Formats: sequence, structure tokens, C-alpha cells
Amino acid sequence: MADEPLVLGIETSCDETGVGVVRGTTLLADAVASSVDEHARFGGVVPEVASRAHLEAMVPTIGRALKEAGVSARDLDGIAVTAGPGLAGALLVGVSAAKAYAYALGKPLYGVNHLASHICVDQLEHGPLPEPTMALLVSGGHSSLLLSSDITSDVRPMGATIDDAAGEAFDKIARVLDLGFPGGPVIDRYAREGDSSAIAFPRGLTGPRDPAYDFSFSGLKTAVARWIEARRAAGEEVPVRDVAASFQEAVVDVLTRKAVRACKDEGVDHLMIGGGVAANTRLRALAQERCEAAGIRLRVPRPGLCTDNGAMVAALGAEMVARGRAASDWDLSADSSLPVTEPHVPGETHTQAQAQAHTHTHDHVHEVGGENLYS
Repeated sequence: MADEPLVLGIETSCDETGVGVVRGTTLLADAVASSVDEHARFGGVVPEVASRAHLEAMVPTIGRALKEAGVSARDLDGIAVTAGPGLAGALLVGVSAAKAYAYALGKPLYGVNHLASHICVDQLEHGPLPEPTMALLVSGGHSSLLLSSDITSDVRPMGATIDDAAGEAFDKIARVLDLGFPGGPVIDRYAREGDSSAIAFPRGLTGPRDPAYDFSFSGLKTAVARWIEARRAAGEEVPVRDVAASFQEAVVDVLTRKAVRACKDEGVDHLMIGGGVAANTRLRALAQERCEAAGIRLRVPRPGLCTDNGAMVAALGAEMVARGRAASDWDLSADSSLPVTEPHVPGETHTQAQAQAHTHTHDHVHEVGGENLYS
């Protein structure tokens, strides 16, 4: 185990300041500082508020993760950070922090892809990913079907949302129902007490001529909102639990149906589900039911690893180190629209060997700072 790469990962793509420490495929620490309460009164994430929260939480969260892992920053073999996609300002905070720590410590820097990290985190719970792996990623900003033969270099998009992501639709319907923010957990909670067949809400992009693997939840969101408005206009009570259950069923029905179809069409016998919406209890249950019927093995991380976290970034960073992928250059920047086909941002000149040379070149940095510098 001591020979496996020890990597610290930093995640700041949205409103969670996540810092994880991973050795190989073993999770040592997963520290998270959330600013969700600061966004609740706005009904959604405010980029400027998120960026300021990351600034305040960064150093304490890194310190907490290192302490929890029982390691020193000097012991690290590399530092990984989400370079994109995500909110530009929020990403910049994480990238800047990672560059500062990596430079001061003389460690290689790895800018990695947020979506690929969501796939790789499953290794921390269920072991190495099968190759290839079909992944369904569902969150507030993404609803994607991805096929990966190598999580560090080959991720191919099969389908994606053409409008609202699943998590975004959950937030909007929760707001219409006056249930607060974030919408995913509260909709899930109310739906457990409702009738999922009470209202026949539409299933987007499921017609014979529609794209097989793409998603659309904008029409569903509008249909639910209009149904609620009509009831209120008529002076009738809105059955919140039934609406939540019927809406949730429409979402997870489409997600699981298309994911299983993609596995069958591609001859892949594993399906991994990740992203914040993967914590949804009905999605997990229906996916398990349909995968078992199709002879597909389902892999879903525990809920705490589905939402944005530093552990997933560290997991992908550790895989980069283990497979000898090139580190990023020091001019690494955030890319809010980084395509999933780029699992990481390798530098043109900053190779592993140069990273080692850098460790010796900058020994004077530690000498000047003494024990005060990330000891």
C-alpha cells in the first residue's frame, strides 16, 4: 500500500469546497465545506457567493483533510484539482490554491475533469473500474451517458441533456412547490410518501425518432409547473407528495431506461451511476431493478461520494500518477466548459521527470519558510 500514489484532490466547481486524500484506491480523508445555506435564500447557486466561500474555506479544509488522513503535505505524490467544467470563478479558486500548494511543495500538479472524477470515485468503494465502463452522470449541471475504456485518457460521450439537467429540474420543481433549495433531497423525501402513478407526466425524448441516448427535462418541468398552476388557479389543493413522486418517477424512468439501453447496444455489462442525483433513492432502486433484469451489474457509490467532493478528484489524480500520465503545466487555468473527452489537462512540457527535477530545484522554498510552509 505504501507504494501506491498518495494524492490530495481539490474540488471547487460549484458550491462545495471539497478536499480529499487518497492512496491508490483507498480513501483516507474526505473533507467538505458547503456553502449551500448561503445560496438557499436565492433559490440557487450564486457564483460570486460560491467563490468567496471557497476562498474562506480552502486552507482550513485542506488542513482538516490532511489531519484526518494522518499524513503531511510533504508526503504527497501529487495534487489534483478540478480544472473544469463548472463555475469559472469557483474553479479559479481551486486551481489557484492547487498551484500554490503544488509549487511550494515541489509536487506535480494534475488538472482533472469534473465529470471523469465522478466516474473514478467509484473505485474508492467498489475497486478498479471495469474497462469499458458505461457511466450515467446526473447532477444539477449535467445529465450524461459516457463510455470509458480508460478513465485517464478515453471518455466518449454517448448522450447528454439538450436543455435542463435532471438536478436542475429537481431544483425548479421544488421551488414551484415551495419546498426550498436544494430540491433533490426534499423531492426525494416527499416522493416516498406519494403515489408515483397519480399523475401521468411526460417522458422527454422517448419517441421512436428521438435521439436514443440524449435527455430533455425542460418539457417535463414545464408540464409539472403548469399542472400545479392549474390546480392553484382552480382553488384546489396541490397534492405535493403525489406531484413529487410522479415527477421523480418521470425523471428516473427516462434516465434508467436510456442507460440500460446504451449498455445493451454497446455490449457493456456494467453500469456506473454518479453525480448528486445518484443519491436519489428511487433512481437507485429502479436502476437496480432494470439492471438485474438485463443482466447488468450496477455500481453506485454511497451518497456521500455522489455529490461533489474532493475524494473523487484525488481518486482520478491517483490514477493519473499510477498510470504515468503527464502532469499539468504551471500555467494551468480553469476551463468552465472543459469537454469530458479531456479527462485531464496535461502539460506540454511538465512531465513526471520534470516534476521530480522541480522538487530539487525549489528546495530553497522550504528552507526559507521552515516548518511554517505546509509541514
